[in-house]
Amino acid sequence: MQQGIHVEGLSKQFYRYHADRPTTMKEAIVRRFSKWRAGERFWALRDVTFDVPPGEILGVIGRNGAGKSTLLHLIGGVGRADRGTVWVPRPIAALLELGAAFHPELNGRENIFVSSLVAGLTRAQTKERLASIIQFAELEPFIDNPIRTYSSGMKLRLAFAIGVHTSPRVLLIDEVLAVGDLGFQQKCIERILKFKSDGCSIVLVSHDMQQVGQICDRTLWLEDGTVSALGNSEVVVQQYELAMTRNTRLHTPTQSSTRVTDSGVPLRTNQNRFGSMELEITSVRLLDTLGDSVKEIRSGDPMQIELGYTPRKTIESPIFMVSVHNAEGEVCSELSTAAEGIEVPTTHRPGKISLNLERLDLTQGEYFVDVGAYPSDWRYAYDFHWRAYSFQVRSAHEQKGVLSPPHTWQHSEDDKA
Repeated sequence: MQQGIHVEGLSKQFYRYHADRPTTMKEAIVRRFSKWRAGERFWALRDVTFDVPPGEILGVIGRNGAGKSTLLHLIGGVGRADRGTVWVPRPIAALLELGAAFHPELNGRENIFVSSLVAGLTRAQTKERLASIIQFAELEPFIDNPIRTYSSGMKLRLAFAIGVHTSPRVLLIDEVLAVGDLGFQQKCIERILKFKSDGCSIVLVSHDMQQVGQICDRTLWLEDGTVSALGNSEVVVQQYELAMTRNTRLHTPTQSSTRVTDSGVPLRTNQNRFGSMELEITSVRLLDTLGDSVKEIRSGDPMQIELGYTPRKTIESPIFMVSVHNAEGEVCSELSTAAEGIEVPTTHRPGKISLNLERLDLTQGEYFVDVGAYPSDWRYAYDFHWRAYSFQVRSAHEQKGVLSPPHTWQHSEDDKA
């Protein structure tokens, strides 16, 4: 079975030098080698663990200096970790410092052959893909000009085109999707999504939060070299943007957040549970019409979803959200008190809120319930639980898709025929 990227306990140290360190031997002798050596060591990465299975895109976000590029370099085999392990299938396409290896006096065509050889392609493979590389880079009129005559954008486009023609099992991308105009950027994204559908494991470092939220399945947030959050991209990006606005980190929930749900899934902070915890969702129950907990229903049966909550301070008009999605992540239904025009009163006491679904017309399979509590302006999450509550739907009929509406078949013949 094809395997993806596996990173476990990855840690890397670097030296930090004095700002006024001597820059020449003469200066060092005059100053008696004062501050010549490194002042201290610091951890660029500490105990980073994650997996990227085949066919998944993992986004990596964080402030400058958080350890994002160091992580990509270690995955790509550039440098050695001080602790931990990295397992990566080959071949790898690392789109890190695009165009850095181009020779300025060689023309574009010659640099394609040199760079492709470095990337692991044979000369015959490069000749076979040459026309496609040139066409993808949109550089047909300039391909026989020396690289020194290329603009920085032209170099980046050519380097990207070479990288995505190497048929990798792992693709590492570091801040390079802003290459060229919007049309070319869209073409790059489409190629990346094609790699994903072919089973490639992809790691994307970007400061473009909208892009990360749109194309990444999960997102890893690094803060000072450690994992601050790892989970659903939309949720992690939302919490990251909130933290950057407030110049703070995610709130660490109380011990109650580590409980195991009725589905047997442990709630783990910043993995499948996110939020400021100003209001905590303390219990979630999936119930039948008799009020009993249920893990399996028939297609078309009703279901009640009950949320217990505890505010840590007075909360003004909170919004509660419930989403149902299938195992592939397709959203079947997403409902909120705000969308229904229901205003939950301002509260400072524990309480419960229930959503009554009169019937769930879903096809047979496994489904998940996500729940969340938000301020009245939706700016961030008080508490959000992702893929923590599951149930099975069984049906007497074999069907495709997600929806299984009530239906009948009718047949008639044309008497005039």
